[in-house]
Amino acid sequence: MRLFFLGLLFTFFSIFTAVSQTSPLQESIKRGSEIYTDFCMQCHLSTGLGQEDIYPPLAKSDYLMTNREASIRGIKFGQQGEMVVNGKTYNNIMSPLGLTDDEVADVMNYITNSWGNTNDKMVTIEEVSKIKK
Repeated sequence: MRLFFLGLLFTFFSIFTAVSQTSPLQESIKRGSEIYTDFCMQCHLSTGLGQEDIYPPLAKSDYLMTNREASIRGIKFGQQGEMVVNGKTYNNIMSPLGLTDDEVADVMNYITNSWGNTNDKMVTIEEVSKIKK
């Protein structure tokens, strides 16, 4: 009987441990949220809506979701010049933020999985490291 209860206890512990663990993507999103708050929220706001006519929205952003490499490059090296987001043209400067490749990956995973954006393909450090100016 004691072995039965020990086995049952072990089973419940194993299930609890498996359920309570987070995926690498979820961990990256969590870290990315903190980076976003520190570096991006001033311009793109906590809602990801940006500031009309100045900073483009990240929320439900067609540009962000269809221009993955360009979005990574913009975060990694900064960006200037015209871009069209959700049918609207923006022409401003985003200075380089000085983020490391792992920080860029984390913030990309956060913004591509927030405010109506969904991205199942995780942005990795290796992918970011291959992006050149």
